[in-house]
Order: sequence, then structure tokens, then C-alpha cells
Amino acid sequence: MAKPDRPRNCTTTRVKIWLIGGTQDSAQLAEALVAAQLPTVVTVTTAAARSLYPTHPLLQVQVGILGPESMAGFLQEQTIGGILDASHPFATVVSQGAIAAAALASLPYIRYERTPLGESLAAAQTPDFDPQDLPLEGHRVLLVVGYRLLPQFQIWHDRATLFARILPSEIALKTALDSGFSGRNLVALRPPVSLELERSLWRQWDISLVVAKASGTAGGEAVKRQVAQELGIPLILIPRPWVAYPQQTGDRATAIALCQQALHQSLPSPD
Repeated sequence: MAKPDRPRNCTTTRVKIWLIGGTQDSAQLAEALVAAQLPTVVTVTTAAARSLYPTHPLLQVQVGILGPESMAGFLQEQTIGGILDASHPFATVVSQGAIAAAALASLPYIRYERTPLGESLAAAQTPDFDPQDLPLEGHRVLLVVGYRLLPQFQIWHDRATLFARILPSEIALKTALDSGFSGRNLVALRPPVSLELERSLWRQWDISLVVAKASGTAGGEAVKRQVAQELGIPLILIPRPWVAYPQQTGDRATAIALCQQALHQSLPSPD
């Protein structure tokens, strides 16, 4: 398992916010945190995600996989005073690990969650997700579900024509190919994907049904809904996994205020 790179110019004596990042939301939160003069260390899993974040003396960016077993040591090493979790809503293992680590260290945990979009005539939620039960037979299906779920769709290769949009990473491509997808049925794009590009891709592949994660506006869900309505294509959304977050907000100002409070409470009392 890869360990996070050690940050440059690390100041371990300064109490910091740990921002769990990798999304557009987390990049905006990082800017707000440094604007509020809050020392922050953000963790991301890929080198490409590093470029999302501003360069600032109060902001450190670490690249690598930080598993639940490493989080307690990370909190101590980085002198963390509070956790702001802005990871992808489907990254439940990361969130659950951070919640447990925060409880063990008696630290505040704040979940910044993308606001779910409302129901739409163009979209249908599937409450108990099981690829075997989806109505894919005979369709030209675009999957925007993340590379980890692609192996579950192997059962459909002989009954439907499957296409997938994946992240431009080695592991995503390998997983897709190992799951029976041919290179001509794959496209590697890093979100956000524009309305025009989304529409063009569906038309290029003559897509008749789309399966995607309910990832909110920041995850491109609104664009998919709009294109589905325009083209009259069914859109099936995989609902977000449920997690018992101790504290949650979808308001950026509230998240920053809670982080300020967390760092203030973690400062030593004057003699």
C-alpha cells in the first residue's frame, strides 16, 4: 500500500485542519481555509489531483493512499486539530476511517457533503443497487460509475453493448480492460465534463441508456440529467451510500466556521 508523500515545508508544531480532498468541492474549501488563515494539510490519492489546490504557505498537499490503519499516526504526526472531510460521497471507507480516527483522538469531524439533486423525469434512483437487476438488456449503455464497480457489470457483456467513462489513470484502465471492456468502448476523462462534451459523447456512441452515480452537481449529475432530458435517454442513478456522519453541512461558510472553532478549541490555554 502506498504511503502519502511527506509534505514540503512541513511544520508539525502548528495545529492544522486535515482536509480530505480530491474533489472540486475540496479545492474550493482549501481556498476558503487559507483565506481564513487556517493552517491546512490536504490529502489526495493521485498526483493529478494535486494541481487542483492553490500554492500557499498555510497549505500542504500530500499525495498517496492513507488507509484507516494509518490515520491515527497521521493525526499525531501532523498535529491535527480537526477533520474536514470533502471526499467523494462514494468514498465511504475513507470517511468511516476518518470518523473512527477522530473519535479515538477526541477531535472534531466535519463532513462537507454535496447537496443531493431532486427527482427528475429523466432520472430514476435504484435504491438497492445490483447490476444484475438493472434493465440493460439490448441497450447501448454508458457506465459512469467509477472503475471499482466495472467488474460487477461483466455479466452484461453478452446481453448489452457496454461503454464506460473512467478516470485517466493506470489502475482505472487496467480494471476496465480486465472487466471485459475493449479500448474502443472506453474514454478516459477527468471531471468536470461540459454539457457539450457530455452530449457529444452520448451521440457519438449512440447511447440508449446511462448508469451513473448520484454524485451531485459538483460531480456532474446535473449535466447528465440535462443531456438525458434533451436526448430522451433513460438515466439510472446509483444512490449514495449511507454513512452516520457525526457532523455534516453542505454550506461552505458553516464548514469554515466549524474548522475555526475546532482549531480555537485545540490551542493550549494561556498560563
